[in-house]
Amino acid sequence: MSKPEIFKVPISQSDTRRLADESFGDMVKFVVDLEREIICAGGGLHSDEEQLLLDDGSKQENLWGANYYLDDHGESRFEYTSTINIRSRQNNTSQQIQSEDIRHQVKKLAVHFFESEN
Repeated sequence: MSKPEIFKVPISQSDTRRLADESFGDMVKFVVDLEREIICAGGGLHSDEEQLLLDDGSKQENLWGANYYLDDHGESRFEYTSTINIRSRQNNTSQQIQSEDIRHQVKKLAVHFFESEN
């Protein structure tokens, strides 16, 4: 299992594939910081990615976990589920990101980091 990495610029397709191959094969777990607009990806647990971002100066309320499926198309590429998303103080009482606005922001960052031409 690979170690999670913080990315501040788009990830090449070959690096995205490497992250998937080193963990789940067809999927990359990731955590975004909506305020800093950065992403931590790779590894086996969203909580490890979350901790890496917290250690890097992120605030927990800005961090959201999701999964990106490399070989899927359309909305099915994204799964907005992680135990780090459970936070009643932010009105998110399940693993699923319940806010459509937050899901949109997470998707926008994921597309930027995983699908930019570079």
